Amino acid sequence: MPLRPPGPLGHLSPRDQRLFWRYGRGPSVPVPDPLVHRAVERQAAAAPHAVAAEHLGDRITYGELDRRADALAARLAREGVRPGDHVGLFVRRSIPMLVGLLGILKAGAAYVPQDIGLVPPNQLAHIVRTARTRVVLTVAEHAHRVPLPDGHLLITLDEPQSYAPKTRALTPRTPTPRTPIHPDDDCYVLFTSGTTGRPNGVKVTHRNVANILLTEPGGLGIRPGDRVAQLLNVAFDMAAWEILGCLTHGGTLVIRGKDIAAAARTADVLIATPTVLSGIDPAACPRVHTVAVAGEPCPRPLADRWARRAAFHNCCGPTETTIVNTMHRHRPSDPLLTIGRPTPNNTVYVLDADRRPLPIGEVGEMWAGGDCVSAGYLGNDALNAERYAPDPFLGDGHRMFRTRDLGRWTPAGELEHLGRTDDQVKVRGFRVELDSVSSVLERVEGCLRAVTLKRDARTLVSFVCPADVDPDTARRAVADALPYYCVPEHVMPLPFLPETDRGKIDKQALLRMVEEHMAVAR
Repeated sequence: MPLRPPGPLGHLSPRDQRLFWRYGRGPSVPVPDPLVHRAVERQAAAAPHAVAAEHLGDRITYGELDRRADALAARLAREGVRPGDHVGLFVRRSIPMLVGLLGILKAGAAYVPQDIGLVPPNQLAHIVRTARTRVVLTVAEHAHRVPLPDGHLLITLDEPQSYAPKTRALTPRTPTPRTPIHPDDDCYVLFTSGTTGRPNGVKVTHRNVANILLTEPGGLGIRPGDRVAQLLNVAFDMAAWEILGCLTHGGTLVIRGKDIAAAARTADVLIATPTVLSGIDPAACPRVHTVAVAGEPCPRPLADRWARRAAFHNCCGPTETTIVNTMHRHRPSDPLLTIGRPTPNNTVYVLDADRRPLPIGEVGEMWAGGDCVSAGYLGNDALNAERYAPDPFLGDGHRMFRTRDLGRWTPAGELEHLGRTDDQVKVRGFRVELDSVSSVLERVEGCLRAVTLKRDARTLVSFVCPADVDPDTARRAVADALPYYCVPEHVMPLPFLPETDRGKIDKQALLRMVEEHMAVAR
């Protein structure tokens, strides 16, 4: 019998070697412009009077947005901001937020976003130090909350005189001086929650962002005239999908106030976490024709409910792989709710603990490759070495990223998301996938959302909503479907599940809740 060829796929059967590439490699397509702000500028040139954004009754056209961002970019350049620099964008949802974001990109720098109304001062100070944001943009109302070290500059975006040019030389007919920007320069730096409690800064390049937003399906078919809701925290990478995904395609960004549902009701396109989307009634959103969810597992009932009314995309990808790197157009008739296939110019590999590809259908850890792989963590070489690695499959200097998501390929070539490696816990010595318990609960009649957590070495606890879900029925459903050690000791019905500031389920708040409940019961 001839020996199989050496190399990273040599241990697989010929069939699995073929399917490794057929399933794991997204289509190779050209990206119209590797610099996302150039795409926004094209929209402004084509339709300067079109409305770029609205917020609580205020509006800004593409032409005005472009002019104000040009003026800000010129001020930043005068202050010495150069390509490769990081500029803080410490704001709340607003039109000035958009001016700041676009102006930073036009200056050739990367924006470092934080919601100034939510983030404690010590975290802002950590971000200023780590990202070396010598210049910070904010609004006058919150300027006092910015921890500004000596030698740093604060610019208030809602006081245009603070950055407007001193002459009227800059007009719509006067081209903006072109700052030399490379596609591999940073576009933004997002701080994710770190395992040590200190947020880690992830550097995401223009090439990364343009690749997902300016190709399909990542562009979500957004066209001029479409209204895209801006619901999410500016520091969350999916907010970049809302904001830049809208503006690069000429849509109108509907920036929400306190009422999420009010913004959604007037939108054509929604991008949200499942937790945020579950609070919106599809029947109240007659305009919505496209929905995309990511950030956490989506319950099948939620996906089906929206897919009956709109093009519904279930997506997956951590911040480090640029918003999402897999997408699936889900239909209620589909046998499974999957996360689909790699987006254009990207790859996904299902590998074992030794980073070897697994045969089709076997469960392993998903690694991401291609143009989605970000530039790494700021100032954290140890974490970079742990999570990023040379890509032996693409080669040629490419890198791949360890997502810590578990998955497997279906026979049809779609990815089933099977939870996180850190969601596999030991209970009474048995390995349990927490998401599998929650999935059973979400099939119980009337249950919209479920979360299962490990309380201690012997017990699981589950939370379901709404509050009228019967806990005994829910426990029996798990007992009927899974081994005894997967059955939660308690099922707590709640009217809603608490959220983090990024629109995901707040698991720490749930654990505190159950401990308080147990203390009262004792």
